[in-house]
Amino acid sequence: MKDYTVQHKKAWEYNAYDFWIKTLGTPKERAKEDKENPIGMLKQYADYFESYEGVKIANICGSCGKKAIPLALLGAEVTVFDISEENKRYALEVADEAGVHIDFEVCDIMEIDLQKYTEYFDVVFMEGGILHYFHDINAFMDVMNGLLKPGGKMICSDFHPFTKISDMLRIEQPTMSYFSTDIFEGEMAHARFYDEEIRKQIPKCHYRKYTISEIINSIIERGFTLKKFDEHPSWDDERLPGEFTAIAKKEYLK
Repeated sequence: MKDYTVQHKKAWEYNAYDFWIKTLGTPKERAKEDKENPIGMLKQYADYFESYEGVKIANICGSCGKKAIPLALLGAEVTVFDISEENKRYALEVADEAGVHIDFEVCDIMEIDLQKYTEYFDVVFMEGGILHYFHDINAFMDVMNGLLKPGGKMICSDFHPFTKISDMLRIEQPTMSYFSTDIFEGEMAHARFYDEEIRKQIPKCHYRKYTISEIINSIIERGFTLKKFDEHPSWDDERLPGEFTAIAKKEYLK
């Protein structure tokens, strides 16, 4: 595990379980919401799944199971890959309350056991802004390709690259030149919700943000066929881009 990944693990295990209780409710409360409307809990991402029953899904950096558990309720076989033991604790407790099973692998995404998981999944799915945690997008896309069966699909939803130059999502991260390739230090995603004294104590993360062309070219060059690239408005101002979703297929070998 690289030094910056160790730092990310520290950040995402800092009071995370209590944070999820505070913001999402107890596992019992969250499970009740998930069971009442699993499609609704998937939000816009439901549009990118053709089916759920029996579909093997790798939920990359799946955090506390916010999307994994609705997917499992719909019949998918979900494996979450995430770096945080605290996230795992909350996710498994919610899954238990919801009466579904999910697998949860606590690991560095770049060190996923590909002997076990090579060409295992029908879908790899990521959302919520994760690409900036990985300093080599080509190496990351190689891992994603390796996880997928031939004919499988990647659903990659993330922060819009224009957030490099403007804090369009109001997540209080530094802005920079759109074409910057710098790695920079910043707060983890939830730090801004804590009191200032606690906020100062939360370990920092080290980010690398990408341009649209870097993301699209990496998808294409690492063995995927790009099928769709959607842009979504900012949460606060629908005139501005906030997120994107790329759909790509791993083609069958000829």
